[in-house]
Amino acid sequence: MFACPATDDFFRSRIDQMIDLRHPLAVLSSRMPWQELEARVAHLFVRKAHEGVAMPDLDLFGEKPQRQASRSNAGRPRVPLRIMISLLYLKHAFNESDEGVVERWGETPTWQFFAGQAYFEHHRPCDATTLVKFRKLLGEEGVEELLAQTINVAVELKLIKPQELSRVIVDSTVQEKAIAHPTDSRLLETARIKLVDAAKAVGISLKQTFAKEGAQLSRQAGRYAHARQFKRMRRAIKRQRTIVGRLSREMDRKANVLGQAVRAALDEVLNKANRIAAQSAQRKSVKGQR
Repeated sequence: MFACPATDDFFRSRIDQMIDLRHPLAVLSSRMPWQELEARVAHLFVRKAHEGVAMPDLDLFGEKPQRQASRSNAGRPRVPLRIMISLLYLKHAFNESDEGVVERWGETPTWQFFAGQAYFEHHRPCDATTLVKFRKLLGEEGVEELLAQTINVAVELKLIKPQELSRVIVDSTVQEKAIAHPTDSRLLETARIKLVDAAKAVGISLKQTFAKEGAQLSRQAGRYAHARQFKRMRRAIKRQRTIVGRLSREMDRKANVLGQAVRAALDEVLNKANRIAAQSAQRKSVKGQR
């Protein structure tokens, strides 16, 4: 057995002898400013000093107590910054989860070459939770720096024209929202809730809030409409309208007694509730509709 001429290791071949160096990831690996990237974000991962613990190049005159020699609890060494940064790029480029990207990294020589590995290693570079912690430490500042460097490389490779960066493209795709149709029963129940909240806000004590009955009537109206039992539905809506009217009249009487300031604060809520009750009473019933 003879050693591979491209490596100092007798038993292993270098990754650059195993892959096609024209692969897009291999080309990008040689164009990315890795040293500059690491220098820009390195300050975010500096170990912080703790009270009573000596740091390297600190406490030169022994001003703080030195920790006695003991077994280190520092744990395993940190994963190199280039590997962590490359994992973030690969995760977003190939739409992988945290677990998926670390698993594929241990099985793909091209990915390991992109991360700066010289020899193929058939194991995961780190745990998936390490990526979560890395993103938290990186923060918005670090992510913006990575994005800026990526754009610079794309411009240098002439993949993006500088003119394309001078305008913003906004995706105005309409997303369906969970918005309920404003039926009479829902509007009346909302009016009842707003009236009760407004009364509590100005200190008016109501005889009855109809909370349980109002919620039950709103559910019944929806079920009756679904079952096409419109007579029952209209009876439920009529009862809701009666409740809103009773609450509105009671608040109107008590607001006049308390003073002009309270009356002015309730005018808008009372007017909206009265309009909702009036329009539900005047609505013509159409066959097959609410």
